[in-house]
Amino acid sequence: MELDALILVFILFSVSSYLIMQARLTDFIFGFALLSNGINLMILFTSENPQGKTVPIIIEGVEKNLVDPLPQALILTSIVIGFGLIAFMIVLAFRLVGYFGTLDTNTYMKINHDD
Repeated sequence: MELDALILVFILFSVSSYLIMQARLTDFIFGFALLSNGINLMILFTSENPQGKTVPIIIEGVEKNLVDPLPQALILTSIVIGFGLIAFMIVLAFRLVGYFGTLDTNTYMKINHDD
């Protein structure tokens, strides 16, 4: 299981790094989304059940395993922040297409502003 998770996170990081370095804004947005998901999976796979800990309230018929809520809270917060950033990037890309007429970042560098 750990090897499969390691391979999955490595593939997500590799593909996202490749997409982020491309010249098109859509590739950058998809790369950022993949990087966000890769980080969330890495946090999920590295979090584990604390050893030797039990639940503070013991109830008959309920399992006594303890789950650490901190990684789950971090992942949930990361998902919300990532969604907000991706939505902002999509709106920014629409505005750039309306202003410049293209999604190619190399074109933005070549445009001369003679205002």
